[in-house]
Amino acid sequence: MSEYLLEMKNITKIFPGVKALDNVQLNVRAGTVHALMGENGAGKSTLMKCLFGIYEPNGGEIYLEGQKAEIHSARQAMDKGIAMVHQELHPIRFRSVMENVYLGRFPGHMGVVDHKAMYDKTKALFADLELDVDPLALAGDQSAAILQMMEIARAVDMKAKIIILDEPTSSLSDREVDHLFKIINRLRTQGVAFIYISHKMKEILEISDEVTIMRDGTYVGTWPVVNKETGEKLTNDFIIRQMVGREMTNQFPPREGKPVDEVVLKVEHVSSPLKKSFQDVSFELHKQEILGIGGLVGAQRTEFVEALFGLRGIASGEIYLNGAKYTSKSPGFAKSRGLALLTEERRATGIFGILPILENTVIANQRNYANLGILNDHKRRVEADRECKKLNVKTPSLETLIQNLSGGNQQKVLIARWLLTNSDILILDEPTRGIDVGAKYEIYNIMLEQIAQGKSIIMISSEMPELMGMSDRIMVMCEGRVTGFLNKGEYTQEKIMALATQFAGRKDKDNTAA
Repeated sequence: MSEYLLEMKNITKIFPGVKALDNVQLNVRAGTVHALMGENGAGKSTLMKCLFGIYEPNGGEIYLEGQKAEIHSARQAMDKGIAMVHQELHPIRFRSVMENVYLGRFPGHMGVVDHKAMYDKTKALFADLELDVDPLALAGDQSAAILQMMEIARAVDMKAKIIILDEPTSSLSDREVDHLFKIINRLRTQGVAFIYISHKMKEILEISDEVTIMRDGTYVGTWPVVNKETGEKLTNDFIIRQMVGREMTNQFPPREGKPVDEVVLKVEHVSSPLKKSFQDVSFELHKQEILGIGGLVGAQRTEFVEALFGLRGIASGEIYLNGAKYTSKSPGFAKSRGLALLTEERRATGIFGILPILENTVIANQRNYANLGILNDHKRRVEADRECKKLNVKTPSLETLIQNLSGGNQQKVLIARWLLTNSDILILDEPTRGIDVGAKYEIYNIMLEQIAQGKSIIMISSEMPELMGMSDRIMVMCEGRVTGFLNKGEYTQEKIMALATQFAGRKDKDNTAA
């Protein structure tokens, strides 16, 4: 009997023009959390798709509990006790939570669904996982955390032996992460194994038993998080060095220069028509400034910047752009006035999955390539290629469908899209979510290059080190209100969290900003 629940041996996967996996191995023990790490494009997701039957490997073998396994579809993978919770969640939004949990395996008889049994089973399953969710509620009305736990509940109910979690905490608050870890720890005591893909070092070292690192489609090595013989623990520096193949002495590039006094955007008492959304928001953005916006899930940060860009309505308040009154009419109008918005959810509101990288890169700048209604395709290709190379997008060609890229490389293409528009104000909503440390550094450098060229940036980030490391000033929001501003040199995690929770549990929120 093998000591491993899962063995993947010499897995090779070739796509047209690129070898995505080159003799990769992965050995996972029952009842453990096995972290799978590497830069974007290292092959992590490709390896997991081979395990889950989405891709057919060109070479290699998979063994489950010592027995060779043939997995040619996701259904076969699930039948063998393998479940996968993808980074980008795609529930059937207009169906109930319980229908999403039991999709494809509804309880019933002779083709008739037993809705009461499905309700009772979902209720019991959620109670066991300490989830307070109505099984009849629409899936589309649930938070990312609930949708993720819904997927885990499905895996638990299917008696999965291996659960793959791809960037499971990218959209979760600290409290939600704690709850997720509690569930993971309980399930691994029952012998369930987790393959945990994440770029968050702190989480990896907290929850994992072992770490496997990949680089450029190859296997680098596997290490225990804590060496049982010496008690020595893995370090951030060691993991980063193995991932990128080089030393990274600084997490953030040095910031040269400071914002100037010129105000490029002034927001005065702006409120949403929805009472539970942003209310009475006021701030100034200076030229060559990176203004960070901090806050917890539900702070309405995304909703506010979407309103600035014309994606949501504004009920009251005034906005001034370069001293002139600005009315947020539509995204097209905002773009014509020099604003750009990198959206929070790249798959839902960013990429056009069935289009190639070329089209995804140039689509926001298309008018500049047209003359008398005829597109200058050569110019489009030259500029798209230039921006993608600048951001080190890993792809065989511009004709590759963007949906076939890793999440981090998709994000780089979206950033390249907005850099092509040469916008004066870049609004970046979670610009490095799901991106490895090396790629993050590249994006930080691009941000500073834009600042040096006279641009200004509004950056929403849920990662505290990033928020503090890249911002010249931080505006904190809580439940739709601005609770304070902190200047570089005076902010700490404690101060930011105090402002981010200022209204928590209070019904009598006032309108003051610190």
